[in-house]
Amino acid sequence: MCEEHTVSLVDVLEEDEELEEEASAVLAGSDSDHCSYPQGYVKRQALYSCNTCTPKGAEAAGVCLACSYKCHEGHDLFELYTKRNFRCDCGNRKFTDLQCKLYPEKDDVNTLNKYSHNFSGVYCTCRRPYPDPDDQVEDEMIQCVLCEDWLHGRHLGREVPENNESQEMICESCMNQNPFLWTYADHLTGVVRQVKEETGGRSNTDVAPEEQVDDVIKPSAKRTREEAELNCRLKELQAVNQKRERSGAVFWPSAWRSTLCSCNTCQERLSGAQLSFLLDESDTVVAYERKGQNNEQNQQGHDPLMSALDNLNRVQQLEIIHGTKGQRSTTASNFDLQS
Repeated sequence: MCEEHTVSLVDVLEEDEELEEEASAVLAGSDSDHCSYPQGYVKRQALYSCNTCTPKGAEAAGVCLACSYKCHEGHDLFELYTKRNFRCDCGNRKFTDLQCKLYPEKDDVNTLNKYSHNFSGVYCTCRRPYPDPDDQVEDEMIQCVLCEDWLHGRHLGREVPENNESQEMICESCMNQNPFLWTYADHLTGVVRQVKEETGGRSNTDVAPEEQVDDVIKPSAKRTREEAELNCRLKELQAVNQKRERSGAVFWPSAWRSTLCSCNTCQERLSGAQLSFLLDESDTVVAYERKGQNNEQNQQGHDPLMSALDNLNRVQQLEIIHGTKGQRSTTASNFDLQS
């Protein structure tokens, strides 16, 4: 075999290893053998929508990882990556011709589940499938941490910052639905512009370096519980006349959740907007991925991803592994909210 072919083979093997790692990040935190329904509304899990059982026009439904293997083998599945606070629908009233093989004793519907156009196999504001056979533009898809929709980078209404893997993104629609978040964005982005101007550089990002975020907001985090109840951090920031343009998605620095005010008033605001999860550090995708890594370590060499893939034929295995490429979260394994 010539050297050129040898190098090409190495490249292919390295790419497959990278893709398997990406797939493991999605799947290892979920149970591939048991239906997740008995766990209730799971904080975060890998989900799928079955186009065979619930085609367009039918009620939206989602199934857990194990059910996607055991109950929907050979079906046309839409990969939804991970979703929060969802209970497996497999075999409930929405599935007229299918009974769950793993846990058939389910309620007719899961009333607290939330569904979006993702469950119909389309994503972004353009509502196109992924991958899209009619779209020849290379573009990564990034998940909004609020609505959990996937959006093309070119449809975010702003430039995607370089090295965004350690940042969470909130789309413009979710920002406008929760306008108090713009106040936090004002102060995280204002520092970046000032630093860039002083150094003579140009800023294409809306994210401040973490040390700058500390200078602007973190001193408030050192207050006692009693002080926090008397002084609202959000009101303090609103009193500072600093505003950015209210348009486009916002990319947040890795410590941004810890800067959110948690006084009673702000907790009530978050609860009313169904955003209380923003104060929960274990809600993040990276926390889910860490859970999966811990599960792998506890298995002492047993690979949950490989175990799950063993249930599929070779074509399905490659589809799962390669299906994670391009569509991913903007958070990475080195993301640490407590740093």
